[in-house]
Amino acid sequence: MRPAVVALGGGHGLSAALSALRLMTDRITAVVTVADDGGSSGRLREEMGVLPPGDLRMALAALCDDSDWGRTWRDLLQHRFSTDGPLDRHSVGNLLIVALWELLGDTVDGLDLVGRLLGARGRVLPMASVPLCIEADVRTTQGRREVVRGQTQVAVTSHRIEHLRLHPADPPACPEAVAAVREADWVVLGPGSWYTSVLPHLLVPQLRAALVETPARIIVTLNLTPDNETAGMRAVDHLEVLRAHAPELALHAVVADPASVDDVGELADLCAAMGCRLLVRQVRRGGQSAVHDPLRLAAALRDVVEDYLGDVGTRAGRAVGSRDSDG
Repeated sequence: MRPAVVALGGGHGLSAALSALRLMTDRITAVVTVADDGGSSGRLREEMGVLPPGDLRMALAALCDDSDWGRTWRDLLQHRFSTDGPLDRHSVGNLLIVALWELLGDTVDGLDLVGRLLGARGRVLPMASVPLCIEADVRTTQGRREVVRGQTQVAVTSHRIEHLRLHPADPPACPEAVAAVREADWVVLGPGSWYTSVLPHLLVPQLRAALVETPARIIVTLNLTPDNETAGMRAVDHLEVLRAHAPELALHAVVADPASVDDVGELADLCAAMGCRLLVRQVRRGGQSAVHDPLRLAAALRDVVEDYLGDVGTRAGRAVGSRDSDG
């Protein structure tokens, strides 16, 4: 039987993970952040009081089958109107999801129905049952401590983020998402915007408890390049931040692209200190692309699942280990 996998994140990072995972299994559950306050999602959230649908839509699109039917519905979901009126920049998928929420009166039922319509290879769920607001404590270049509010603003801050929190502080987790984590064989965390897409899952108490207590083994997939909110952070810094926000979270493996790691030995030492293994594989598209290749990422994740761990090299090409199995 193929493994049951839960992928956590949001936006393009989660889409990259799902595009790889659907090549491995059809037992996929995407658990998606619901803090977006910009663009079409932010407008619908403010106007209608609903969960922001954009990241949920992107996850559904990533799970579409690579057939004429799947590609057509994927493109339809992602299509945005361009007008001089109120529909400008709204996506068809966002409107479809919100319409089904109104008709069915249930968020999960609406997402499940969209998934059936698309023939999605998996299920998409929100991480919480209410819209969330992300708030970050940041340190300016002058040393001042300031507070940045809202996912859109946190994502573009040029200041160093020191601490993250959610409002409400104790939001109700989506029960189906909690159950999926507890029943999974594997959990994949990342890639994605570290502070606004990855870490928020650890700030929902019921979901955090499920991640800590699940018998599933947890894989962290590191990003290919820093973005605004992680400017200046190295691969080891990403793991340190994760450990600071959830020191009790047990990791099984960390997947990193060799061109994204400046010191593989240092990262391997940190992974060992955290009780997990490091797998270095090229998971990006050719050259210096900052886009994950679904086939390469799927191969790396499959190596982890099949316990085929070992590193293939560093940016300079120096081997740090052989491909082996620790049985």
